[in-house]
Amino acid sequence: MAMLEVKKVSMFFGGLAALSNVSFEVQKGDILALIGPNGAGKTTLFNCVNGFYKPSLGEVLFKGERISGLKPHQICRQGVARTFQVVKPLSRMDVFDNVLASAFLRNPTRGAAEKVVDEVLEFTGLAEDRHVISKGLPLGKRKRLEIARALATQPEMILLDESFAGLNPTELDVSIEIIKGIKKKGITIMIIEHHMKVIMSISDHIVVLNYGQQIAEGAPQEIGQNPLVVEAYLGEAAGA
Repeated sequence: MAMLEVKKVSMFFGGLAALSNVSFEVQKGDILALIGPNGAGKTTLFNCVNGFYKPSLGEVLFKGERISGLKPHQICRQGVARTFQVVKPLSRMDVFDNVLASAFLRNPTRGAAEKVVDEVLEFTGLAEDRHVISKGLPLGKRKRLEIARALATQPEMILLDESFAGLNPTELDVSIEIIKGIKKKGITIMIIEHHMKVIMSISDHIVVLNYGQQIAEGAPQEIGQNPLVVEAYLGEAAGA
């Protein structure tokens, strides 16, 4: 069953096509990776999915219902959560209250919301940091806090925008296990990431963008052997 359907989506800014006729599906319970060089249109596509942008052409469906054109908070209520490449927690609030603010989306009483927060903090390994002011967290934990805030909305699907960027090897391993755990919970994942070895190991399906065009789609092994992908993205990384 397709959890998310992107149908012939194009996005124009003035005369520039940031996305051109992009189409794919994300199956329920899968991890789909969206890869491509910087400027390929990946974050623009995320913005079209979660309501920051309304596609110039095409549509986005979630569980068969059109969500393109809805506001971000409406799409979040539908069950689609998102993290951001640049993490911006509520810097003067502690970890617990950061996550609590998200938990109130589906839990109107404080008691119910706090129960969700406790579960999410335990799951993301932040339980011992619950009273730490968020601006004092190291990058790895701030990235995890971003994921925790998204999970507190109790989503059916989560969009992860470069959740591994800037992490050291230990932090990276922790984040990978969290993402695997999210999948085990039955939550569908779409992820933008540049750590290709990680993407190849955790993804069920990969979509490749380049200059706003969809140049490839398939299983990780297939994508890794695709000459267009090697030229446009993997080769670029190897030569960096």
